[in-house]
Amino acid sequence: MLRALYSSAAGMQSQQVNLDIIANNLANVNTTGFKKFKAEFQDLLYQTDRAAGAIQGNNNQLPAGVQIGHGSRLVSTARVFTTGDLTQTGEKLDVAIQGDGFFEVELTDGGRAYTRDGALKVDQDGRIVTSDGLALQNGFQPIPPGTTSITISPTGEVTTNGPGGEESFQWQLVRFNNPAGLESLGRNLYRETSVSGNPEIGSPGDKALGLGTLQQGYLELSNVKVVEEMVNMIMAQRAYEINSKAVQAADEMMRDSNNLKR
Repeated sequence: MLRALYSSAAGMQSQQVNLDIIANNLANVNTTGFKKFKAEFQDLLYQTDRAAGAIQGNNNQLPAGVQIGHGSRLVSTARVFTTGDLTQTGEKLDVAIQGDGFFEVELTDGGRAYTRDGALKVDQDGRIVTSDGLALQNGFQPIPPGTTSITISPTGEVTTNGPGGEESFQWQLVRFNNPAGLESLGRNLYRETSVSGNPEIGSPGDKALGLGTLQQGYLELSNVKVVEEMVNMIMAQRAYEINSKAVQAADEMMRDSNNLKR
């Protein structure tokens, strides 16, 4: 019964973390380029009272053993990098990635970060920046003064028209072998880690690298599905409730055992 208390408490703690993750997903349902988290759990160590395959009397081998678990624990909060729905905005510097890939930006400390948020702006120097003012990298050149139009092709070729005539340059994306291993920095930014793999740079639509294409005038919405998260929330709530009932049942059984002497 004491073991049931600890197992149920571990289950309640796991479901509380699960609910925290679901709540964060729902809070970011309207965050551009947000990738939802999923909680992954493992069962804890088992107490083996009788091993399977042990020999009993008359040389009989036990077909099954006796093992009692001790609950569950959280082992990872993996991001799901499926592409979110695209919404049309009509803005010339709103760009969505349809498929795999990230935009590379320069942090204020000179480091590099990566994002799927394509709500881009032009700063006072003509540089293309994010909403936080972080400059875009990988070939996106400053926009000349007086530019009247900007065209971005699905394969990353950027063409500008202005007083100086037509200018073109190639914009590239970045991908990782294990994007789930990226470190989340907040502000729609990710940072490379030792398990994400090295950044691989290529042109949008590069089939050899598996890079997605660009869609000008669109933004990628969050890949959070509200109905799915609501169902997950109900399941987490019910699992938490059942574990709390197990704690109550174990407590009542211990109370009954203590009252036997009366």
